[in-house]
Amino acid sequence: MIIGFWIAVTGLALVLFLAVHLGGVLLALVDPPAFESYAASLHQQGWLPWLEVALLAAALGHPLLSLHRARVNRQARGPAAGPLRSRRQGAWEPVAALAGRAIPWSGSLLLLFLCLHLAQLRWHRPAAGAELAAVLEVLAAPWCLALYGAAGLAAGLHLIHGTESAVRRLGLLEPANAAALRLGGRGLALLLGAGFTLVPIALVLRPAGPLLAGG
Repeated sequence: MIIGFWIAVTGLALVLFLAVHLGGVLLALVDPPAFESYAASLHQQGWLPWLEVALLAAALGHPLLSLHRARVNRQARGPAAGPLRSRRQGAWEPVAALAGRAIPWSGSLLLLFLCLHLAQLRWHRPAAGAELAAVLEVLAAPWCLALYGAAGLAAGLHLIHGTESAVRRLGLLEPANAAALRLGGRGLALLLGAGFTLVPIALVLRPAGPLLAGG
């Protein structure tokens, strides 16, 4: 039970970070000067290194705990047991089933993307006022743009399963609220997945002049 609790807590902490991060990234698209001011102000905060350490711990702890939980579950079911299958009916259920089966792959892709993203834009942090230029330089490489888009899709797919799993592990999923929580979780997954997939493409396709001028 305690492992499931911490899987849920670390996962929801990462979801919260993704939602806030997407809001910041959207500024680069709609108001580049505001994005540069936001990035410069954020990087000057004394609490930022502590937050980054906590997020890194969550990003590493979540998959490690999930792998341990999967191994324990596999041992409990026995070597002959097949994958668990949902009996729920509905238009979403095939997608939810696919998301569940793809959890190891989507999670692995997200971890790979995180390492690359940190190497590109955190461990060599751009100077104040040059954040957007650094982002555009990264996205100018077609393989990077493809990876950013694939990571956005992976995030959406991962969250379709992960949000429901988290609220269940926290004991919040009950018959009275199950439909609403599933709908909310899947809506959030679509929002974040679409946002992180489409914003990098929009940044690359937007004309350079208006982008740098802020409109």
